[in-house]
Amino acid sequence: MPAYIHGSLAVEQRSENKVKPKEPKKAVNRNNKSLPVQEKLLYLFTVAICVVVAGLIIWRYAQIYEMNTNINKIETKIKQLEAENSVLKHKVDALSSPERLGEEAKKLGLVVPEENQIKPAGNAKSGGATSPKQVASNPPSGSSAGKKTKDQP
Repeated sequence: MPAYIHGSLAVEQRSENKVKPKEPKKAVNRNNKSLPVQEKLLYLFTVAICVVVAGLIIWRYAQIYEMNTNINKIETKIKQLEAENSVLKHKVDALSSPERLGEEAKKLGLVVPEENQIKPAGNAKSGGATSPKQVASNPPSGSSAGKKTKDQP
């Protein structure tokens, strides 16, 4: 080996046999033992309880969601029926107005009775409705229109 390198005689000698000290390895105890049966059952029971509780919570939220959708459907039906009811009330008001009823009566040939016109007496059994034949044959008491006098044949 040359002692002269790049113009200098002060060269460090290399030692080729440097041995690095090895770090001691940590001892790892590997037991091939499995978990005891009781501990396995405890873990299994815990997981089963968690699954059941999660299932109950999800089932309850599903019921709540279903109830909310039913409530929304019923509320929309109520709003629709209220709107329809309002329209029908307006129609009833329009059809029951006195002016319209008077026009319909005139179309059907009904007239307003005069003050001196005799009104037929109602029959209690028939609900007050009498026919013209009943009025002519059964005049009301107290009227002189249907009574026979000595002068009349």
